Amino acid sequence: MARTLIAEIVTPEKIVYTNEVEMVVAPTIEGEIGILPLHAPLVGALKGGEVRVKDGDLVEWFAVSGGYIQVHEDRVIILADDAEIASQIDVERARQAKALAESRLAELGGEGEEVDALERDLRWAEVRIAVGTAH
Repeated sequence: MARTLIAEIVTPEKIVYTNEVEMVVAPTIEGEIGILPLHAPLVGALKGGEVRVKDGDLVEWFAVSGGYIQVHEDRVIILADDAEIASQIDVERARQAKALAESRLAELGGEGEEVDALERDLRWAEVRIAVGTAH
């Protein structure tokens, strides 16, 4: 049997995923990183994008909006601001959220906390659309 590691994807609201897997691939701010068993300890910042977990022939995809990744011994913990498994992404709803954020940003047109929040919402909708349509 191949050596495995425990992968967890966690948001402030819930545990999105936990399982024993062979490999985790995540989008860090410095580029995509692949984690295999016996990986060196690591803490890194995530950018919005696609996380892949591989267990044999099974690959599962997740949209994450950003956060952190921690690798210690044979455990990978992804602490995401938001995360959603690709098979449960409602792409049409994400497109509507994107359109709403774009229209509100066009109305506001400036800077401030509301603009920052809308830009985060827009990026999250774009990530969900990309991951949801690809898988």
